[in-house]
Amino acid sequence: MSTRRCPCGSLDSLDACCGRYLGPDGVAPPTAEAVMRSRYTAFVHGDVEHLLRTWHPDTRPTALELDPSVRWTELEVLDRVGGGPFDSEGVVEFRAHHRDGGQRGVQHERSRFVREAGRWVYVDGVVGSRR
Repeated sequence: MSTRRCPCGSLDSLDACCGRYLGPDGVAPPTAEAVMRSRYTAFVHGDVEHLLRTWHPDTRPTALELDPSVRWTELEVLDRVGGGPFDSEGVVEFRAHHRDGGQRGVQHERSRFVREAGRWVYVDGVVGSRR
């Protein structure tokens, strides 16, 4: 059992938070925000399978290669619309901070999620804009 804090910023341990969604035996996150946070954690840990599994089949790439020089350092959830346990669609806006070599960067995105066959999946996002 890991007592390390979850990278998604929840203040919970990795095991009590996003860790339960990752890996081949991971359970389905219950909300759009939980999927977004678990996807961020998957980027931190290099879990490509989770990223592909939580991507809508219509927009999912056939393969995904993560850049090993990018280190994700912080996640800020800025807004959420819908995406709850009884919704079929949701939007989560976030800023994901990272370092690439000595340079700092920020991925600012407003992401769309839908519930497909009872599971929340990432559809697409608008990068760099805030409504």
